Order: sequence, then C-alpha cells, then structure tokens
Amino acid sequence: MGYALPDLLRVMERLRDPDAGCPWDLKQDFHTIVPSTLEECYELAQAIEQGDYPHVAEELGDVLFQVVFYAQMGRERGYFTFEGIVDTLVRKLVRRHPHVFAGGDIEGVVPGEARGSMQSVGESWESIKEEERLSRQKVGILADVPPALPALPRAQKLQKRAARVGFDWNSAGAVLDKLEEEIDELRRAMDRGGMTEKEDELGDVLFTCVNLARHLGLDAETSLRKSAAKFEHRFRDMEALADASGRSLSAMSMAEMEALWQRAKGE
Repeated sequence: MGYALPDLLRVMERLRDPDAGCPWDLKQDFHTIVPSTLEECYELAQAIEQGDYPHVAEELGDVLFQVVFYAQMGRERGYFTFEGIVDTLVRKLVRRHPHVFAGGDIEGVVPGEARGSMQSVGESWESIKEEERLSRQKVGILADVPPALPALPRAQKLQKRAARVGFDWNSAGAVLDKLEEEIDELRRAMDRGGMTEKEDELGDVLFTCVNLARHLGLDAETSLRKSAAKFEHRFRDMEALADASGRSLSAMSMAEMEALWQRAKGE
C-alpha cells in the first residue's frame, strides 16, 4: 500500500530526534524555514502553470512536509500538534460551509436547492469570517489582511475588503480612466525628478492596475506571472535566433534586437 500520513509524521519525528536526528533539521526553527515554505509554494504554482501534474504531486508533498515540519516544532514546544491543526481546520471548514454540512455535521447533507448561488455562498463566507474576526477582537474591514503577503495579492485583498462596504469603482472602465490619471501623475513626477514622488506615483499606478485586474475578474499575481513567463520564452527565442546568426544580443543594435523580438513573437 505504500507509506501513509503516520509514516510521514514519524519520519519528521526522527529527523528532529535530539540524539539521532539530522543536524540541519535540528537547527531549524519557525523563522528559518519560512523561506523554504514560500519557495515550495511558488514551485507548486509553477508546476501547476506548466500542467506538469506528476510534478504537481511531488511539489504538493514538499508543501505538506512544510506543514509537518511546523507541526513537529509546535509539538516540541507545547504550542500545538498536527492533530490539533487538523481539528482546527476541519471545524473551520465545516463552520464556513453551512450550505454543505447541515447542522454542522460532516455527513449532514443540505438539499441542492438550499445550497444557494456562488454569490450567496461568497457573501455567507465573508459574513462568517467577519464574525470570526470579531471573536478574535480583530475589528475593522481591513483587519487581519497579512502584511507579509506579496504586494500584488495583498493589494487585491485590501481592495476586495474595501469593496464590501461600497468603497469601489462601479466598472472596469472607470478604473481604466483612473489608471490613465495615475499615469499622467507619474509623468509629471518624472519631469520633476524627485525619487520619493516618483516611487509614490508608480505605486499608485501599480495599485490601480491591481484594481483593474480585480474588476476584470482576473488575479493580478497570476496575470503578471504569465506575462513574465511569456517574456522569458520570447527572450530565449531571441537568444537562439541570435546564436543561429553567429552573433550575440549584446553586439546588436536596438533595431536589430527589436527585429528578433518580432520574429520570436510571430513564431
């Protein structure tokens, strides 16, 4: 049958054994493995974007290992256990899906016609999360939006929260108009030359771009990652075309490189 979750927990326990464990694993703490956690999540996202599903399974295992690592350290310090993590998660999922789990029972079934629409489910979800924030004494519309989130998803989450109370543009077209206004302000800041002002206005442009993505029903982080991947692919094609001609990109003029870019784009 192969290994199962109890085996993984035991492996983690062995790795952290003070007498016979791995020196590297023993040296780690909650703070030192955060970079690894972020890296594994991004590697998972990359595998999904590439449609490499055998690799997705492997990366999911790496992400799961991060959870188990934190759980082992939590148990060692008496903070929490893996079982406690699972219990908290299941309770939260059941609580936030009353349209699925009738009476708060995992096997409780809500009739199809009573499950509601995507919109009603979303509204219910946000209402329940708001109650949870109040119970933790985290008040305010923007409470508990993690400061450590990457800038694009954090901006999108802040805007989504503000929109819940009506502080939002009424259409994507209105956001596009605002984007043009912000670009004009950036141009004026560039003419004046102050770095602080340019940074501030550029930030406004990026923040408005995120808002536009949200109004278009797109995820800003995913959109930018796809554009970056497209650029990388075309640039590599440019390098290959240059190599085939016996020249390097650094020896070409801007006009020559633009011609190669257009060829790569066309192909």
